Amino acid sequence: MADQAETLREMMRNRPEVEASKTRIIAGASGKGGVGKTNIATNLAIAYAQAGKRVMLMDADLGLANVNVVLGIIPRYNLYHVIRKQKSLRDIIMETNYGIQIVAGASGFAKIANLSAEEREGFVDELSALSNIDVIIIDTSAGVSNNVISFVAAADEVLIVTTPEPTAITDAYGMIKIIATEIDDLQLGLKLIVNRVNSVTEGKRVAERVICIAGQFLNLKVDYLGYVYDDPDVHQAVLRQKPFMAINAKSKASICLQHIVGRLEKIDVPQGGGIGQFLRKLFGRGGS
Repeated sequence: MADQAETLREMMRNRPEVEASKTRIIAGASGKGGVGKTNIATNLAIAYAQAGKRVMLMDADLGLANVNVVLGIIPRYNLYHVIRKQKSLRDIIMETNYGIQIVAGASGFAKIANLSAEEREGFVDELSALSNIDVIIIDTSAGVSNNVISFVAAADEVLIVTTPEPTAITDAYGMIKIIATEIDDLQLGLKLIVNRVNSVTEGKRVAERVICIAGQFLNLKVDYLGYVYDDPDVHQAVLRQKPFMAINAKSKASICLQHIVGRLEKIDVPQGGGIGQFLRKLFGRGGS
C-alpha cells in the first residue's frame, strides 16, 4: 500500500496543470449524527455561491448519503459509478437550481483507502477536472470512521458542527481529539460552528467550553467561526426538502451562514493547496 501511495504522489507531482488551481477545500465534520451538519454544509455552499464563488458540494458519506435529500434531488449516478469506471465525474456532476454543483455520495465499499491502485488513478483523473472550482465543500459522514479522517486530513480547513446538547458537545470534543491524535503534523484550520442556538450568548458559551478543553488537554487551537439560530424556517425547509437559504435568504439561520462565509473569506489562512495537494494528502495517508 505504501508503494501505491508513493506512485500516486509521484504521478500527481508530474501534473502541473492540477497544481495551477488553488481550490479551497473545506470539510464538514461532527462527532455524532443529528446536529445538522449536512444541512449546514449544503446551505453554506449556497451562501458561498450567492457571494459569487464557483462552488461544488461533494457528499463524501460512502454509506448513507443525505445531501441529495436536503436538496430534494434524486441522483441517477454517484461516486460509486465513477470509482468503478462506469461513469466519468462529468457524467455524475449535477447542476442545481441553487447555483451550486453537487457530487452525490456513494455506497458499496468500506473505505476510500481500500481502493486499488487502478481505482485510485482513475479517481485522481476524474477529480482533477474540478480545478476550475473556487470552493469544494465536503460533507463527511457523522462519526470518526477512516473515511472521515481521510477527508479531514486532506482538507485545507475543517468545520466541526455541534449543538448546545451535552452529548453533542462531548462528541465534538471527541472528534477534535481523534483528529489531533490520528493526523500527524496537523496544520489544517479547525473551526467550530454551534448550530441550533437560542441566543448569541448560548453559542459563545458552548464554543468557549469546547475551545477551552481542546486547548487545555490537547494543546490545540480551535477557532469559533460562528453560530446558527434554531430557526423554524430551517425545520420547514427540511420538511419541504429545500435549502433554507433558497426559501428565505433573510431568515435568522440564513443570515448566520452569510456571516460565517464572510468570516471564512476574511480569516487569514494559508491559500488552499488545490486539488493536487488534496489528492496527495487524501491517498498518501490512506496508503501508508
